Amino acid sequence: MAKQQRNSAMASNDPDLPDLSGDPQPGDLIEIFRPAYQHWALYLGDGYIINLTPVDESQAAAMSSVKSVFSRKAVVRMQLLKEVVGSDSYRVNNKYDHNHTPLPVCEIIQRAQVLIGQEVSYDLLGSNCEHFVTLLRYGEGVSEQATRAIGAISLVTAAASAFSVLGLINTRSRNRPF
Repeated sequence: MAKQQRNSAMASNDPDLPDLSGDPQPGDLIEIFRPAYQHWALYLGDGYIINLTPVDESQAAAMSSVKSVFSRKAVVRMQLLKEVVGSDSYRVNNKYDHNHTPLPVCEIIQRAQVLIGQEVSYDLLGSNCEHFVTLLRYGEGVSEQATRAIGAISLVTAAASAFSVLGLINTRSRNRPF
């Protein structure tokens, strides 16, 4: 409880993200702050969450591994929130509720329970842990984290293309005889 309260206070420093204090309720989205990324889980109740973990790692190693973001397959696991969070911080973050209507809690939980233990496709940009939990909560997979990554990749690609074209133009202009 104290860890979650501290985490909410930490997250409230960002004006773009809501401060959602309090204990998680069944169906809530849980944002876990890893050193290099955010991991997402869905709260089931009684201290348990459902989340995606890499297929080829032990349960303990999968909880905090950066390798998980590069996996192509994942396993849906039900785990204790406190064990998944470990020494990292977390908060309840139902940030899409303002533009997506959550499904009824009983339906969210039922949809989640059916998937426990199943192996699913994983793609950092198109089918990641945030997509997974938002699909359970809203019936639609959404990920700002992936959208930002795609935008950054597009920007880098566009910049590289522009520099390449400018370099080509510059090379041609130096080779002109007049």
